[in-house]
Amino acid sequence: QVQLVESGGGLVHTGGSLRLSCVASGRTFILAAIGWFRQVPGKEREFVSAIRWRGNSTYFSDSVKGRFTISRDNAKSTVDLQMNSLEPEDTAVYFCAATDLTYPSGNYYYARRTYRYWGQGTQVTVST
Repeated sequence: QVQLVESGGGLVHTGGSLRLSCVASGRTFILAAIGWFRQVPGKEREFVSAIRWRGNSTYFSDSVKGRFTISRDNAKSTVDLQMNSLEPEDTAVYFCAATDLTYPSGNYYYARRTYRYWGQGTQVTVST
């Protein structure tokens, strides 16, 4: 099994930055990819970004592309999400997710059902 813990959320003003971290523990050797999702009340949990564990492939939603970056440290089993130029629309609970499955196409990493393990979430609030 794999456990995930997110941290780094908080309150920032529009245009500010935050860096979220996701630390994986347990059987981390099985990891294939880690993704970030976010959710606000009344809406579906939506994809933000993902990174494959063994390659260099990264993925971003159109809404965050150019503003967010994702990176990993395999030795520490940690994935960071650097969020810049934050806007109120970025306000959400951010979840870290992991999968132990490898897929033939990057499209799979955009889907919630791809991920087997989930953290508890960390709140990000962007004020106007």
